[in-house]
Amino acid sequence: MIEKIVVLGSNGQIGTELVTALRRVYGESNVIACDIRRPDYDIKNSGPFEFVNVLEKDTLNSIFQKYQPTQVYLLAALLSATGEQNPKLAWDLNMNGLLNILDLAITYKTAKVYWPSSIAVFGPNSPKDNTPQFCVMDPNTVYGISKLAGERWCEYYQQKYNLDVRSIRYPGLISWKAAPGGGTTDYAIHIFHDALKKGTYASFLNAGTELPMMYMDDAIRGTIELMDAEASKITIRSSYNFAGVSFTPEILAAEIRKHIPEFTLTYTENDPRQNIADSWPRSIDDSFAVKEWEWKPEFDLSKLTLDMIENLKK
Repeated sequence: MIEKIVVLGSNGQIGTELVTALRRVYGESNVIACDIRRPDYDIKNSGPFEFVNVLEKDTLNSIFQKYQPTQVYLLAALLSATGEQNPKLAWDLNMNGLLNILDLAITYKTAKVYWPSSIAVFGPNSPKDNTPQFCVMDPNTVYGISKLAGERWCEYYQQKYNLDVRSIRYPGLISWKAAPGGGTTDYAIHIFHDALKKGTYASFLNAGTELPMMYMDDAIRGTIELMDAEASKITIRSSYNFAGVSFTPEILAAEIRKHIPEFTLTYTENDPRQNIADSWPRSIDDSFAVKEWEWKPEFDLSKLTLDMIENLKK
């Protein structure tokens, strides 16, 4: 069977790289990129593109009708820091966009749906170290609240309608190819740009703020591995814990100095993103992903840092 894959939110940090990776696997004409803005990257020339707002049901219905997708990736969302500036919009986009796709997937008998969750589902009372798959989850951002609610909807649709929905709780994602999308972990991207351009960076998170992170290459590979796994192996239908490497701004700066010795790091005070970061885990237990679909990251901090610097220099 020929796969027809629709990627909604294809212009974002994840989407730009996921579309490229999927087109390498399934063929350029079989992966349809969709977003509310015209793409600025290679995806606009390498395969089909459609203007789509995930809140417009009629437009979505026409896309499903036209392409009859076998897989749908829903990436459109407002992230943590951006969502706090417009919480009602964040809830509407993150929640109703998901429900629209779940309903259409049932109507058109879409074989698989992918929807990303986040470590933002954890909150102040969640365990901070080696945060387990199942624990207290009390998010205090609208982004985290919408992701936790979305996890419950995904599990509900799988149990009630037998819809094959799969999900990953992404940590902070680091990439040189596309701009970050307004998240609390974005300092870990900005720091590389400023290190090369200015030789200094002012972090909006404190020196000792440890957060789970992952290089985008690992995130894209892991996402596709999850979607390729046999359905019988997938026991988590809310969202899988997913781990790469954890570090603080100070630890990352020390690694950057191995390549840019003169680099300096300063800190800003009273940034609202600090409170968000303080409520999140420091490290993640992803043993379910390791056991069930053999997840294993390839990029540690040193390999990540070297690859970022080399590619940004180009």
